[in-house]
Amino acid sequence: MTTDHVELRTGVYADSVTLLQVSRQVQQLPGVTAAQVAMATPLNVEVLERMRFAIPDEATVNHLVVAIRLDDDGELDAVRAEVDRALTDRRPAASGPTEDAPPRTTDAALRREPGSLVLVSVPGPSAAVEAMDALESGSDVMVFSDNVPVEQEVALKRYAADRDLLVMGPDCGTAVVGGIGLGFANVVTPGPVGIVAASGTGCQQVLALLDHAGVGVGTAFGVGGRDLSAEVGGLATRTALARLDRDPGVELAMLISKPPADAVADALTAYTGSLGTPVHLALLGAGRPDLTAATEDLLRALGREVPTWPVRGETRAATGSRLQGLFVGGTMKQEAAVLVSAAGVAPGAAELVDFGDDEYTTGRAHPMIDPSLRLERLAEVAADETTGVVLMDVVLGHGAEEDPAAALAPAIEGIGPPVVITVVGTSHDPQGLDRQVDALAAAGAEVHLSNAHATRRALAILGGSR
Repeated sequence: MTTDHVELRTGVYADSVTLLQVSRQVQQLPGVTAAQVAMATPLNVEVLERMRFAIPDEATVNHLVVAIRLDDDGELDAVRAEVDRALTDRRPAASGPTEDAPPRTTDAALRREPGSLVLVSVPGPSAAVEAMDALESGSDVMVFSDNVPVEQEVALKRYAADRDLLVMGPDCGTAVVGGIGLGFANVVTPGPVGIVAASGTGCQQVLALLDHAGVGVGTAFGVGGRDLSAEVGGLATRTALARLDRDPGVELAMLISKPPADAVADALTAYTGSLGTPVHLALLGAGRPDLTAATEDLLRALGREVPTWPVRGETRAATGSRLQGLFVGGTMKQEAAVLVSAAGVAPGAAELVDFGDDEYTTGRAHPMIDPSLRLERLAEVAADETTGVVLMDVVLGHGAEEDPAAALAPAIEGIGPPVVITVVGTSHDPQGLDRQVDALAAAGAEVHLSNAHATRRALAILGGSR
């Protein structure tokens, strides 16, 4: 016998990562069978309703939802008290005297530290204001926030381009600046390669491959996944490439992008030809090299040997006919989609989902931090007899889950369809690359470092079932 308790709180806000931590903390209490503490965004309400919680009709994005399911041993008052305590513990400490208090605006912070790189991570509708404050103060800015309107992105980047400033983002998930990783950043050694990436996980894939080949990266500028779109026109990419061209430590550069607008790709290709530093292109799309092939070309240009990309574990034959791709990296999904299309897979025979897309992250932590939505979908596709192969990615590095295999390995162990996984990470990442790979392989997955190779392997398994 279980009992549900749902309450709406007003005047309370916490970010999605904090609320994820509170939810996990409450779920560990005796008698609690399920718990979610979240802002009442449409996506979060949908998730709660799928968990069979009854959410009041008056819930809006300005409400905090506390949803708790208790068994007979649960004590509601004690659980509610723990929610209150957990939320209080995670509030910023009260500031000291006025002269020592931390600045509360971007402008105030830059008056103390002029010229500093500014990282903006606030709800999308508020991000442009903070980014413009940084630019007006003469600082580069990395906009980690997603859900920023494209017209605001264009305005920011035009303003920056006129002043030789750099806007990384919006939705810039990864960067390495001055040897420091920002966002979801892998741990890499400095080296002769510089990267400009309109793609967070695409950048991470190349960082991982280069690390395995023993090649370091000194700088990786993320410019946001829309920078090579027709609307934005590569504004930040030009600035970032020019920065790398002026850097004497960069011997070769690589430009990485999700499938770009053709006219923008042509213009940037011509622009790279005018630079003194050779630029290798990794622009995903039909007829273009995948990220692994582009990385191999760069290694050859450096005079380095192309290694054998590692594969661990074995998987079984497929029985169903459909490929189910469950990704946390948007570029991993898009690269797979290009390869699936090139393989001539029939429409409807493959479904590829990016759980990091805006529709899944509004009011929720990114799936690299909170895997719950993807794990729910994994259970559904595993139970579907038409599923032939499950293709997934796991992305390591600072900012990501501390131990992604801890939840994923039990979820794939013993399921019917074969599972092929790309683990994107370097040997120095805090999660332990080998430890993650070993755990997933032991659970029955075939684990690759190259997403392109993993996708082709999944297609080969699916083809064998036919």
